[in-house]
Amino acid sequence: MDKNLVLVNKQNGNLALKLFSFNDLSHFDHVQRHNYYSLIWIKKGAGKVKADFAEYHWESPSLLAFAPYQPFMLSTNTEIEGIALNFHPDFFCIHKHHEAVACHGVLFNNIYESPVLLLDEKVSTQFQNIVEPMKEEMLNGELAQYELLVSYLKIFLIAASRRKVENQPDKLSDLELDSEPFVLQNLKKKIEENFRNKHSASDYASLLNISAKALTKATKKYFNKTVTDLISERIIIEAKRELYLTDKQVKLIASELGYNDEYYFSRFFKNYTDVSPQLYRDTVGFNRASTL
Repeated sequence: MDKNLVLVNKQNGNLALKLFSFNDLSHFDHVQRHNYYSLIWIKKGAGKVKADFAEYHWESPSLLAFAPYQPFMLSTNTEIEGIALNFHPDFFCIHKHHEAVACHGVLFNNIYESPVLLLDEKVSTQFQNIVEPMKEEMLNGELAQYELLVSYLKIFLIAASRRKVENQPDKLSDLELDSEPFVLQNLKKKIEENFRNKHSASDYASLLNISAKALTKATKKYFNKTVTDLISERIIIEAKRELYLTDKQVKLIASELGYNDEYYFSRFFKNYTDVSPQLYRDTVGFNRASTL
């Protein structure tokens, strides 16, 4: 593959789709915070990824998936080979096409799951059969190029999402053998119901009638994160969604997420994403993909 294939949005000159191969981690060995989705297909090698508040191990073949402005960094002591596929929400909006692709909350924006998806030979072959025509289309495409590339991307995302779902039942059955995961299932429900107005670990410990220390011990064991990490990530995901899908003022979004002080909320958001809410909206875009 050519080292770097880039499709540019002709309306604003920004990246729409990017496809490139790599044989070292020079692209990913420092903290990444991009205004586009990143799919990193590891074909050879093993190592670690720091993502959000946690660290995970990866081996080949694997797919690593990251949402816009989700911080991540890769490291390895082995030979490495892979392909990266980046796409901007203007090119294909995960939120808008959730029903068709079903990767929101599966590949992306799942605060309880590792960003690492272990692949098998079947899925690896599927990926190869999708990437090759994508490469050809990016090199030589003419009429309806965007539409065809979006179709290839959808197939890639569906194949990856199916693989992720296939991997989940075994994990769930293992969790159900332990008394703590029942508490964690309730925690997930409580966070979903209350993240807009309850922001502390002690709030959820009280709701679950468990000590904050015991609850954090359980989340660290099963999710590799603290309760506060989980709450913060859920708030950020909702904030990103509101910034992209609505034209609400940042002050209103902050208020709806339980922050009376817009500036405190903006600092919280920037601490996580490295950009302000307004810059996120300016660079990720506002609902421009609705017509795709």
